[in-house]
Amino acid sequence: MVILGDYHTHTKYSRHGHGKGSVLENASVANEKGLKQIAITDHGFNHAFYGVRRRDIPEVKEDILNAKEVTGVDILLGVEANLISLNGDIDVQIEDFEFLDVLAMGFHKFVNMQRSEDVRKLTLPNLFGTPFQPSQEKISRNTTAYLKALDKYPIDILTHINYEFPIDTLAVARLAKEKGTYIELNGKRINISERDLDIMAGEGVRFILNSDAHTPDRVGECNEGFNLIFKLGIPLSQVANIDKLPKFKNKRG
Repeated sequence: MVILGDYHTHTKYSRHGHGKGSVLENASVANEKGLKQIAITDHGFNHAFYGVRRRDIPEVKEDILNAKEVTGVDILLGVEANLISLNGDIDVQIEDFEFLDVLAMGFHKFVNMQRSEDVRKLTLPNLFGTPFQPSQEKISRNTTAYLKALDKYPIDILTHINYEFPIDTLAVARLAKEKGTYIELNGKRINISERDLDIMAGEGVRFILNSDAHTPDRVGECNEGFNLIFKLGIPLSQVANIDKLPKFKNKRG
């Protein structure tokens, strides 16, 4: 039983040194580790510090074509989009779907939000950690924004859910199942309780193991999620990239 693909990797196009390697370096490590496919999913356009620039997309495409030829690894072009409003808007526009093979989405700090109300009700309440349990009001507001995003967009993967943005994980996972969206088990952090993961698995939610690599050496490193799959006895048929490759809504061809 092996992981055949990694669909959350960052490169130098996640700006200001946030992503360390090149597309070729990520693909070379993937090839060395026996992966058949990876996705380049740099941070979405509205991230104030790390977001990929739209004007760089043609260069990313060229890098992907070159890396495919050199390594033989199938490389998908994606983005890790940002939630930017209470109404579930994300920083992907209609014209962006012309180049997207994979659409991942998560909440990140320091993102240019759509309106001042979104800053006040989403950014600021989730900017700093708290020693106390998050209020039900905050959880409800965050959850509603996620549910609206799932309704509006063909999201393939929800990344690191519940990380610095508390939600009703079961409500989000249930709609993700209905929409054909994978719930990521992140190689750096998993903020879903084992109880909730067990319930999700019992309801047929589908998962995907990703590294969230920001350096090439981390590509394919999904052990934390892999171990949870076996600890909880989650059926491998519900894990998109163990012994098989996933199907994405946005993939061209």
